[in-house]
Parts: sequence; structure tokens; C-alpha cells
Amino acid sequence: MVQPAYEVVVIGSGPGGIAAGVKLKRAGIENFAILERASWMGGTWRDNTYPGASVDLPALLYQFSFARSPRWSRLFPHHDEVQAYHETVARKYGLIEKMVFGTEVIQELWDESKHQWRLRISDGREITTRFLMTAIGAFINPKDPPIGGIGDFRGKLMRPASWDHGYDYSGKRVGVVGTGASAVQLVPGMASKGVGELVVFQRTPAWVWIRPDIPLAKVRWLLRLPGVMALVHRIGLVAMDAVQSGLSYAPQSAIVPLTGGLDAGGTWVYRHLYMRLFGPKDPRLRELLSPKYGPVAKRPTFNSDYLKTFDRPNVRLIPQAVEAITERGVRTADGVEHEFDMIVLATGHDLFCEAESYPIGAIVGRDGADLAKLFRENGLQAYDAVSVPKFPNRFFVVGPYAWSGTGWHDLVETGATHGVRAIAAARERGATLVEVGEQPHQAYHAKVKRLMRGVEYYFNVRNKDVSTYYRNSQGDMPYIRPGSVHYARWRAKHFPLRDYRFERLAVRADAVPTAEYHVTAS
Repeated sequence: MVQPAYEVVVIGSGPGGIAAGVKLKRAGIENFAILERASWMGGTWRDNTYPGASVDLPALLYQFSFARSPRWSRLFPHHDEVQAYHETVARKYGLIEKMVFGTEVIQELWDESKHQWRLRISDGREITTRFLMTAIGAFINPKDPPIGGIGDFRGKLMRPASWDHGYDYSGKRVGVVGTGASAVQLVPGMASKGVGELVVFQRTPAWVWIRPDIPLAKVRWLLRLPGVMALVHRIGLVAMDAVQSGLSYAPQSAIVPLTGGLDAGGTWVYRHLYMRLFGPKDPRLRELLSPKYGPVAKRPTFNSDYLKTFDRPNVRLIPQAVEAITERGVRTADGVEHEFDMIVLATGHDLFCEAESYPIGAIVGRDGADLAKLFRENGLQAYDAVSVPKFPNRFFVVGPYAWSGTGWHDLVETGATHGVRAIAAARERGATLVEVGEQPHQAYHAKVKRLMRGVEYYFNVRNKDVSTYYRNSQGDMPYIRPGSVHYARWRAKHFPLRDYRFERLAVRADAVPTAEYHVTAS
């Protein structure tokens, strides 16, 4: 039997790739590689180095369970500290030497005759692997807004995920397009560093909450006590579990008044109380910056300085959608052209939960099954957010319906745990193929859709006119995993192995590989 180059290949070296690598090592699997298209590891925190970039969850909830750190400098650490944390974990577990940089996978092809994946690399190489784990993360590529003229601008065009720190914007006129999580951080970050004039173009106001970004040096002794960080993490999970379970298991008769009360009460409190305490001084600005949709219909953002930044004399808010980029600046929907030296496009990313993020022909499984076509025709779906029938030996670390409201590290640990357990089960049986069954997959997806009814009501009825990345172009919410957070974590370790089929490739006398036997495990 011709062996592939690797037993396991992991695509991506961000938090998901790190989690997969650690889980593989703990399972005794050493013949694996982590492929990374960039020149260094880190994913999001390698790329996003814009002014003010930081975590919007407390650090104690934003770390691996197997590598909890008491050394965070503050409750909401900046990007460089998070990147350093990931590098430290990767070195501790010997993952750096497993990483292959400058290696972008552009096509995944299943070879049934050899029970292996053939990975085509952008430079023309091909890498083979028995098992494949994809850990490319939620935010795949920066996405420009669907407006014309982006290439016409003669000034400096900047994006949060590729910030040019060599450009000096001191004293310059800068326009920011977008008011999402990145913009909410970089606007105060730039305003405090000498920008001449900063203009924010707002189509829809964001929910922006203050965060107690306190230094942690004085409580480090407490964090070092056995069990303290695990307890804090557990409390966070319990709180999130209450929200997730409530939306998933509450009867529809309760969902309607509960979500109605949440939205009405939330918007009233934000506009009339919160804004008076934490918003800008100008009542007109407070009104323009107050959302008129539900508190969780779009991703909430957290920054204590963003709203008050508009009190600065060199910062302006223009509540107009951008119609086009021109040679000299930006033209808004009212036809006015605004001239700038620099424009920041803080307009989001292509997401893992959009069918369009999977190019036709890029992932081809058994019998020519195309994952992109499957997702376009039937909606995004995956057994336990990890496996898809007809794509043997392939496991998402972050797949459809994966996010259970927790920190990102919890999510990727859950996906990696499931994938590595399935691979380990195949190894124990001497199997070269492991594939989730169609019936278990369909049953699981049907349960997900049932549990999503409350979520779907909130986004597709209660907040149907809100543009949000939680709802994809198909009207589904495959970003969100319904049900209990704790159950998702438990299930990754205890899903029924009988839901998978296992086969072993044998070599006949004439050297033609065949599937020797078929096992269904219990």
C-alpha cells in the first residue's frame, strides 16, 4: 500500500490549528503537518495589528483549557499579547516544527483508490494525507464593500487585516468605512495618535458596550492559585449556557414575548440611560449612535472609548452609506464627495458560514461530491459541526453551526476533540477510512434545525431588516450552534462511534488497492 506523505494534515495555524495539533499529540499521533499560507503562525492575531486591536472577551475566557495563563497584563489584552500567547503555546507543545509556511491549499481532492486526500498547493505542489483537519477559522479573507471605484483612489487605502505601520497618518484626513468590531477599536486608536481629521461613515450604528479593561498585575497571585482560572471559565460557560439553552429550548410562545422584551427594553435603556452615561455630550450624536434593532441582532462590540471619541473636535460622524470610492475620497448616498488622504475599509470578512466562501471545485469528495455545490443546494450542514457524508477522513475544526456563544478557544477545542477522536478510532481499528453515515448526519442536522427555531425567529422575523453576519445569504444562521454549551463539549468526547463507518484499504496480489472490510463501531 502506498502511504501518503502525512497521516494527518491540519490547514491553518491559528487557534484552531494549535488546538488540533495539541489534541493530535495527546492522542499519540506524530506524523502530521500544519499547513499555513502565510509566512508565520497566528491567524487573526497575526494579521490584525491595527491601532487599538484587542480582545473583546476577558482574557480568562479567551485561552485554551490546556494552557491557562496567569500572566495576562490586563483583562482585555492587546493583539500583540494574544499573538505572543499563541506562539508560546505552540512552542510548548512542539508545534512550530510541525508547521509548513508559505503553503496555501487551493484544492482538496479525495482519492478513493488510496483512501487519502490530495492537496493541491498554489505553487503547483501536491501534498497527500490520510486524514485532513481544516482549521481556517471564521474570518477567511478580508472583504471589500460592494461599491465601485476602490481601485481609483489615489491616496492610501488601508484594511484592518493588513495594516501598513510604515504609513504616517499624523495630520492627515482619514475616512473610515464601516462600524463593526474592527472600526470600533481602530477609531479611538487612531484618534488618540495624531490624526488630523477622522470621519466615520455609518450606515448602521453598532451596539457598543464599555469594558472594564483593568490591569491584572495585582491579582496575578490569585490567578496562580489552583482551580481559580478554571472556576472563572466555568462561571462564564454557565452564564452563556443559560442564554443558549433559553433560546434553544424555550417554547415559541415564550420566545416571542421574551425577545420582544429584550429588544424593546434594551434599545430604551441604551438610548435613554446608557448613552447619557457613556455616550458623547451632543444629544444629536447620541441619537445617531443609538441602534434601533435588537441588542444581539448584530455582533455586540466592546470599547469604552469609541462613543466618547466623537466629542473630539477632529472626529466627525456621517450617518450615510458610502456609494462609491473616488480618486480623491468617498462619495456618499446623498451625492456629496468627501476628500481624504487615507481611507480605511473596515467592512468585514468572507465568513465560514457563507456558502459562497466555498469555491466550486475546491473540495471534492467521494463519487465527485462537491462541498460547495452541496452547501449551495442544501444549505450549510455538518454532523456535530465537524463531518459531512461523502467527504471521508475530513474534519472541520470550525464547521457549520459551530459557535456556541463561548470564547473562540472553547469552540476550536470542541471541534478538534471530535475530529481527533474519530481519527484515533480509525487507527485503533486499522482503518484507513472513516466517514459519517448519511442517516446520523441527517438526524443530527434535523435536530439542529429544530433547536434553531428560536434563533431563526429572532433574526428572520424580529430583526428581519438587519444586515448581520449571523444570517447568511440563504437566510440561515449556521454561525450559531443551538443547545447547551456543556452538552456540545461533552458530545465531542462521547458522540456515538457507530455513527461513523470504518474501512481498511488492502492490497491484492495485482497491487490494486481495495477496501478490505467495512466495520460499523458501537
